[in-house]
Amino acid sequence: MMDIFDTSAEIFKNPIKLAHHLVTTVLRPGDTAVDATAGNGHDTLFLCRVVGGEGSVYAFDSQPLAIGRTADRIKEEHLGTRVYLINDGHENMGKYIEPGVRAVMFNLGYLPGSGHRFNTQPASTIAALDQAKGLLAAGGIITVVVYTGHPGAVEEKEAVESWAAALPQEEWTVINCSFPNWRNHPPQVMAITRRKSNPRRGEPDAA
Repeated sequence: MMDIFDTSAEIFKNPIKLAHHLVTTVLRPGDTAVDATAGNGHDTLFLCRVVGGEGSVYAFDSQPLAIGRTADRIKEEHLGTRVYLINDGHENMGKYIEPGVRAVMFNLGYLPGSGHRFNTQPASTIAALDQAKGLLAAGGIITVVVYTGHPGAVEEKEAVESWAAALPQEEWTVINCSFPNWRNHPPQVMAITRRKSNPRRGEPDAA
């Protein structure tokens, strides 16, 4: 039997695992999910496993290197039938996907192994978040892992926080998890969920 305390400890040690945990509270087999920053394919692989053989995953990255690495990882796990790898900026995801997505994951920062040459940028990140917001189903979730140790990262973090703070409370719930006692530019994990109903009309919030 899995030790729930050990599992929780791992979740809180690693921002990526925390984001994964949050997504699993919403995403189910057969759903559609998006990895907005494919990178080395870790989030894409995770989403493929959660949605199962009947689900779909769209993975975006503007860097061919990232798409190639993700493709290799998916091929190794024999999960290619459920994933669409798209070599385009995440700010264009609305061109490829219909509304009704249950989860969108962002992992902001630089592409590991690229020598910090390829970083996500505030303008395209906010445009992508707007796209994700429009595609998200009621009860769906957007997770954003923000790293702050590279040039331009603080500006990107502030832009994401401002974007999230402006979302109407009647339709959206936002949580922001930080690691204040971590040294060396600690990351943060943000989760944005779309309510299933409208509290202004006396309806209950999303479960």
